Amino acid sequence: MTPIDIRSRLHETKQAFDSVAADYDGPRGNNSSIQRMRGEMWAWLDRSFAPGSRLIDLGCGTGLDAVRMAGLGHRVVATDWSPQMVERTRDRAERAGQGERVRALHIGAHELERLDGTLEGTFDGAYSNLGPLNCVPDVETVAQQCARLVRPGGLLVFTVINRWCPWEVLHYVRQGRWERARVRFARETVAVGMNSRTIWTRYFSAREFYRSFAQSFTLEHRRGLCVFAPPPYLELEEAWQQRLWRADRALAGWPLLRELGDHFLIVMKRRGS
Repeated sequence: MTPIDIRSRLHETKQAFDSVAADYDGPRGNNSSIQRMRGEMWAWLDRSFAPGSRLIDLGCGTGLDAVRMAGLGHRVVATDWSPQMVERTRDRAERAGQGERVRALHIGAHELERLDGTLEGTFDGAYSNLGPLNCVPDVETVAQQCARLVRPGGLLVFTVINRWCPWEVLHYVRQGRWERARVRFARETVAVGMNSRTIWTRYFSAREFYRSFAQSFTLEHRRGLCVFAPPPYLELEEAWQQRLWRADRALAGWPLLRELGDHFLIVMKRRGS
């Protein structure tokens, strides 16, 4: 892919997220399934970072995670490729009285080199929730920049859209939409529609995703998200949702099962001392 192609795809992705920023806290980006996934992420963030940590939020969206972490006493540099999302984060932080603890920057996860050298090794960790890193042209660049910015012993806690999602395959096969059922199996970036626009997305298994980070980070934990529960766009009746989420919490970290799910959660530790 040429640099022009990459820039064009990044621009299209930015426009897509800009177009939904105003209502992204509604059902489109925060329905009950997403709230449950976010709750799982928050539980892992709480056990991963000591009070008062200095953190990077990669793909902050409307700032739900950043403002919540700031409210717990952390300091967050919240980054996003969508300027409209960044504005939502700033507004949310100010309204919550967390403007001093949340620094929202229009920086994509693919361009973290823009965080200058004075910040090298100063962060206790980084997190990214609900798939922003699937929209990065080269995840190895993210790994290199995280290694530059995060101190030895610091943690990365990411949720990433998974390659292996049985619910999605079954859903589209039942509709006879064979091409759509195979989208996640592509090894290259693919076009995914949102709001009549395009998000350029690459799907990963947890194993292949970790390979990009292995030189500088050890793998601490991984598990599936929405293994038994359906993806957010396939919500069931609430009683069934609760049962399936209980199964997720109990079993989605088991071998083999942790390979599956709409997303996976992965925790990595910066090598060194």
